Formats: sequence, C-alpha cells, structure tokens
Amino acid sequence: MAEMAIKKKRPKNLDLPTIRLPLPGILSILHRVSGAALFLLLPFLLWLFQNSLTSPESFASFRDVVGHPLIKIVLLGLIYFYMHHFCAGIRYLLLDVHKGVDLASARLSSKIVFAVSIVLTLIVGVKVLW
Repeated sequence: MAEMAIKKKRPKNLDLPTIRLPLPGILSILHRVSGAALFLLLPFLLWLFQNSLTSPESFASFRDVVGHPLIKIVLLGLIYFYMHHFCAGIRYLLLDVHKGVDLASARLSSKIVFAVSIVLTLIVGVKVLW
C-alpha cells in the first residue's frame, strides 16, 4: 500500500502566475524581499546619513537630494520595507514560541502585519519626508 502511494503520479503546476499563495505565504516572501532590499540599499542609507551629519552645507545638499520626488518614493519604499520586516519579524518570533500557529491565527496575524506596517509607514513617512 505504501509503495502505491509513492509511485502515484501527482500533478505538477509550474505555471507561476496561476499559483495562488495564501496570505501568510505572501507575507513570508515579502519578508525575505524586504530583508534583501534593506541589506542591498544599506550603503545608500549610510551615505544619506553621513551626508546629513557632516556639516550644515552637506545637510542642505542632503535636503535637496531628499526633496526630489523619485528619492521620496524610494525612501517611502524603504520605510515600508523596514516596517514590514520589523512587524513580520515580531510575528515570526511569536510563531517560534508556538503562538498563533493554527491556520486562523496565522491568517489573522498576516493581516495585522500588513495593516500595522502600512499605518506605521504612513505615520513615519509623513513625519520624516513631508
């Protein structure tokens, strides 16, 4: 009986656009993407931070750079990535101690992470960028 289950051909769906991930799966992928983006853009953030602290003239140039709408969008995206990565990290810490591992709780905590990270991004983005 066990051999029959092993030899059974299972359908394979490798058409990525048709695969529908549940919300916790999307959260997991976005957590990894946000971590990679934060790591890769860390030199840019450090450059901005260094330029803002060196002298009043460099702070003025920093303000000019950050005043560009494209840079504001990039920084808003970085703020979202940070907030998302932070909130999802707290969720994963709770999952590691076996809190909220059942399906309903996992879906609810995924929704909470998305909502909280968007709200925090709006609050910090408005306060910092405008």
